[in-house]
Amino acid sequence: MKKVRSLKDAARDPLAQGKVVRPSRDKPRFAVTGDDVFRLQEVTKSWPGENGFTLTVPELIIQRGEKVALVGFSGCGKSTLLDLLAMVLRPDEAGEFVLFTHKGEELNVMDAWQRRKLDSLAHARMLHIGYVLQTGGLFPFLSVRENIGISRRGLGLPLDETVEDIAHRLHIERHLNKLPGQLSVGERQRVAIARAMAHHPSVVIADEPTASLDPINAEEIMGLFTALTDEYGVTLIMATHDWGKLGERGFRRVEFAFKRDPDQGAVQAKVSG
Repeated sequence: MKKVRSLKDAARDPLAQGKVVRPSRDKPRFAVTGDDVFRLQEVTKSWPGENGFTLTVPELIIQRGEKVALVGFSGCGKSTLLDLLAMVLRPDEAGEFVLFTHKGEELNVMDAWQRRKLDSLAHARMLHIGYVLQTGGLFPFLSVRENIGISRRGLGLPLDETVEDIAHRLHIERHLNKLPGQLSVGERQRVAIARAMAHHPSVVIADEPTASLDPINAEEIMGLFTALTDEYGVTLIMATHDWGKLGERGFRRVEFAFKRDPDQGAVQAKVSG
C-alpha cells in the first residue's frame, strides 16, 4: 500500500473508495441529501444458537456533524452496532451500507466485505474513523504526545502543532511528555479523545467513554468532547446506558427494541431512532 502523504492525497487513494451497489428494486433507495455520512438499510448481524443474538437495523441515516447516542443496557447490541459502523465487524446482510467521506467519496461497506477488500476497509477506517474505547486503550510504552500523534503518523501527516493544540483544548498539555501510567483515569480518557480526533476524521465512535469516571469528571469530559466535535464538524456516535443530559447537548437518541424467539430462545434486537 502506498504511503499517504496528506489528507487530500488520502481522499483520492483508490483504497479509500468502493463501488456503490444499487439496492434491489423492491427496496426503496434513501433520498440523497448530500449531508449523510452513514446510510444503512436492512443491515443484520447474527450469532446463532439457543442463546443466540440478532441485531437488525431496518434503516439508519446519520448526517455529517450530528451527535448520535446509542442508548441501552449492557448486551443490547450497542457495541455490535458500533463495530459495524467502525467497519471492524462484517454484517451478515445489508440492503445498503454506505460511508460518505468529507471529500464526497462513497465507500460501499458491504460490497468491500463481500469482495474481501480488507485493505480498502482498513485504509478507510484509518483515514475517516476515530475510536474512543471505554478504557482508553492507550499504548503504555508511548508518551501522551506519541499516543495522540500515532494516527497522524500512520497516515503520513505532519505532527506540527496539531497535537499541542488538541491537548490544550482538552487541558492535558502539561502531560504531553508523561506515560499513560502516570495519569489519572480521567486524564487517560482525554488523551484517548485527543488521539481519536488528531487526524481530523469524518466520524468519531465512542464506546461509553465516561462509564469508568465519577459523575463530576464524566460531565466535564463530555462537555469538552462534544464542544470539540462541534468545533471540528465531526460526526459523533456514542454508546451509552445513561441518556441523562445528552439531549441537552444536542444528541439524537437511537434505541434498541427486544423480543425473544419463542422456539429457539434467541434474542432479537431492532434498532430504531
